[in-house]
Amino acid sequence: MPRIEPIPWEKLKPAQRERMEAGLKSGAFTDVMPLQILAYAEHDAPPDDGDRHPNFPNSLLGGRLLEFLRIRSAQLGGCAPCSASRKSEGATEEIVACLANPSLSDDLTVRERLALDYLERLATDHHSIDGETYRRLAEHFTLAEILELGLTCAPMIGMHRLMHTLDIYGDAPPALAYDPAQVGVTWEALHGAPAVAAE
Repeated sequence: MPRIEPIPWEKLKPAQRERMEAGLKSGAFTDVMPLQILAYAEHDAPPDDGDRHPNFPNSLLGGRLLEFLRIRSAQLGGCAPCSASRKSEGATEEIVACLANPSLSDDLTVRERLALDYLERLATDHHSIDGETYRRLAEHFTLAEILELGLTCAPMIGMHRLMHTLDIYGDAPPALAYDPAQVGVTWEALHGAPAVAAE
């Protein structure tokens, strides 16, 4: 059984079941159990708490926590633009300086420390995330928030790694020059033939 019990099929919203059934029928999904777990995070509206992050306005998680996650993910991935930008007043330079070692900051809540630890482990050693990790998170987060945390951290980590590889602030000439003919097209459309398989 998964570490987070899936929402039972009959307890899913009808629209959720319909989407999953359509995905099975089309071949988009071969197993809906992961979707039954991710369904915890589905919600109609974010909390009306006035703490919405500009990048994640519909998140169940608060803006300050999301900003710390965004900055720490950028630090881990080496994304210079995102590491330098600040989108929340709560992200003071003193706190940001401690994100690499949250135990050094008295200004972080237990929730923030747990979320930052989860992000770090997901980025650097996801095999270390076990049942105990999820039990600890559940002492301070709802199941919906835990899944939202994972669904927020996972693409964040990948995007920051991608931005690092693009060397946004680099001073070397581009490895690939601008070519208007290559915007939004496939290899086959550009060259009139499929890409040749490696020999």
